[in-house]
Amino acid sequence: MLTGKNYIDNKTLAQGNKTYKTFNPELNQENETVFTEATQEEINEAVSLASKAFKEFRTISGKQKALFLNTIADEILALDELLIQTYCSETGLPEGRARGERGRTVYQLRSFADLVAEGSWVDATIDTAIPNREPLPKSDIRKMNIPLGPIVVFGASNFPLAYSTAGGDTAAAFAAGCPVIVKSHPMHAGTGELVASAIINAAEKTGMPNGVFSNLNSSGIEVGQQLVSHPEVKAVGFTGSIRGGRALLDLAAKREEPIPVFAEMGSVNPVIMLPQALKNRSEDLANTYARSIALGTGQFCTNPGLILGIKGNDLTNFTNALANKIVKINPSCMLHPNIVAAYETNKEKAINQSGLIVVGGYENEVQSNYATQIITTVEGKTFLENTTLHQEVFGPFSMVVKCENIKQLEQIISELEGQLTGTIISDDNEVSEYPSVVAALQNRVGRIIFNGVPTGVEVCPSMVHGGPYPASTDSRFTAVGVNSIKRWIRPFSYQDWPNNLLPDELKNENPLQISRSVNGNFTKQEITS
Repeated sequence: MLTGKNYIDNKTLAQGNKTYKTFNPELNQENETVFTEATQEEINEAVSLASKAFKEFRTISGKQKALFLNTIADEILALDELLIQTYCSETGLPEGRARGERGRTVYQLRSFADLVAEGSWVDATIDTAIPNREPLPKSDIRKMNIPLGPIVVFGASNFPLAYSTAGGDTAAAFAAGCPVIVKSHPMHAGTGELVASAIINAAEKTGMPNGVFSNLNSSGIEVGQQLVSHPEVKAVGFTGSIRGGRALLDLAAKREEPIPVFAEMGSVNPVIMLPQALKNRSEDLANTYARSIALGTGQFCTNPGLILGIKGNDLTNFTNALANKIVKINPSCMLHPNIVAAYETNKEKAINQSGLIVVGGYENEVQSNYATQIITTVEGKTFLENTTLHQEVFGPFSMVVKCENIKQLEQIISELEGQLTGTIISDDNEVSEYPSVVAALQNRVGRIIFNGVPTGVEVCPSMVHGGPYPASTDSRFTAVGVNSIKRWIRPFSYQDWPNNLLPDELKNENPLQISRSVNGNFTKQEITS
């Protein structure tokens, strides 16, 4: 049952007087539960408890953390239909999407559990002493990754489970040994509370320290600002708009002790249609991309919002086919009236730019909070001259850019802001004829796709979900997959430290039997001399 209260460790508190409700966009009405925004005192208590919990949680074994993560997954599954129904009532998304996202969330938790149970993720590196080295002896130096401290995670509007309360950021932080304070997203506060209760239950069942997790309600930006400014918070995870992510980045940088903000933000995910592919497969490509653009009402961070091709009949045929196919797809509900309003505003702003032509859009009447998809086109020269056209329109919107030639295509790619993904559509070995196009795209994205669609992010160790700014605030890190644990750690070295006082990961005996780099060689063997 939902309480509308803040979860601060194992307590539920509602000391404030600022309240709000979530909204059912499908029914176009508010949901019943009243949520109470966290007060400054509650924020301070949550951070203080997290800071105290860190002293113990950072030392907990990988097997204990794995049990905690797996138990969270079990508790989420135990919420069963209540979680699914709450998710749907707060998002307008279909039941199938809810179940799929729950499955992904559980998989992420279990993947991190496997990672920390095995233990090699700490990247233990050992360079043993050489006392008789000339002209100076060499010290024994041993390095491993250690956790940063309390982490603040901002729930994402478009993924109430996989990128929110127990999503990838939280799972990675727990795996690293960092307590987590979640700033729940106001659009799905009920879903967040249910998942928070699952985490608290799991913490109690597995004996985690008090304060290892808290979930704070917030209807605006104030709670988030207070959390990021708190001196005991050591890092931030955010998924959302460029404006929101940049504001948090700037706020964190102004602190007396600046902290990292790992934000995954805007992306138009350029798709490059090479000439031969367009000539041979324009109809099939149009069908594939119409579905991708409209998928989930365009509310994916990897939605293909920009398509680039060489001007000519083949590109024109593709553009017309794309427009014809996308208008035949039934519109669907967006997450919230505010998101619909933002989509309509940004769409109109783009359409009103000089030189932009609408080639197809859904024109029939739709019910409240449903978005109508649209395809536009523009000349390459106009696109280069007007950076407003480079910006993301979050929703089922895509723009086809007609480039004069390959040189202009490369120039456009090079002048784009950083993106999460880039896609090359090629026939046979056609792509081998355009190495400079591939190189230009690689310089602007975090992941490059061959003959596919960008929508869909596989959760696996090889995935990079990030990219040059503003796709993310640090392109060296991924927001998806077990390697995202690297955001919440720092390297730490011990020099000439007594073996019996070293952490198990660095002891000569290698009691955890993890893979380590010893004098430049990877091995699981103990150090005998």
